[in-house]
Amino acid sequence: MDNDQIEQQLFKLLRRTNAIHVQTSSGEIELERSAYAILCLLADEGPQRLGSIATAFRLDPSTITRQVQAVERIGLVEKASDPLDRRATLLYLTAHGTHTVETARAHRRRMLDAILVDWTDEERGQFLRALQRFNDTMDLWIARDAVPH
Repeated sequence: MDNDQIEQQLFKLLRRTNAIHVQTSSGEIELERSAYAILCLLADEGPQRLGSIATAFRLDPSTITRQVQAVERIGLVEKASDPLDRRATLLYLTAHGTHTVETARAHRRRMLDAILVDWTDEERGQFLRALQRFNDTMDLWIARDAVPH
């Protein structure tokens, strides 16, 4: 297997995950992909500074600021002073934001259950381990800023 095929499959996966996002974003609140990503980051890793969010997504802070303002306007996140450094601000999920993430994730997981219904536990485990290894490897490359341009 060569990297051309892996790249093609990664792009196909991105298209499919976009389709899943579109199919699961309807309901009480329709979330933009960037808003969902920010909410998931806060749900998974706790309150964050805007600079940390920008770094996590490798985006310009002004881009993250606009995206955060959008989810703040609809009451999914709120800002508060960082207890470790009162000059800094942390972004927190509100109760409504937590509920929104949990609802969207539950819907996506039900969709994955349906998609993977014919997969054995062993196949799901292999897929999970491969994804984890790939993501861990990507994290190392990104941390070293070694992604080829």
